[in-house]
Amino acid sequence: MTDAIKKTASCLCGAVRIIANNPSNKVGACHCGMCRKWGGGPFMEIDCGTDVLFEGEGDITVYNSSSWAERGFCKICGSHLFYRLKESKQHMLPVGLFDDQEHLVFESQVFIDKKPLFYSFSNKTNDMTEAETFEMFGSP
Repeated sequence: MTDAIKKTASCLCGAVRIIANNPSNKVGACHCGMCRKWGGGPFMEIDCGTDVLFEGEGDITVYNSSSWAERGFCKICGSHLFYRLKESKQHMLPVGLFDDQEHLVFESQVFIDKKPLFYSFSNKTNDMTEAETFEMFGSP
């Protein structure tokens, strides 16, 4: 049996600390319009599943961004903290929040057909269009 992996993360001001138990080491990017509007660019995230603990929960504000997902941020510094699927409580956390970013692999991009032409990643990734993403994960 292998030891559980714990990764720690925090917002910019440190008011919210996060412990993710057994997160993926794979980084994904979402190019949908909502993610780009939320963060000013693609949402670079790690799937942390459902075993995520928050310290400083009183400083977290949650925005109901769609019928299936919500987005959390620190109400003090504004750092984006998570994209969370409502039904499963699966958390995708911004990669930049993590204290240790070693051993991460940029693996996938979704909504690749919505990516603006003014940027492009050189990494070889598994890419899915909007239609392919909704087919795999369910339509909105």
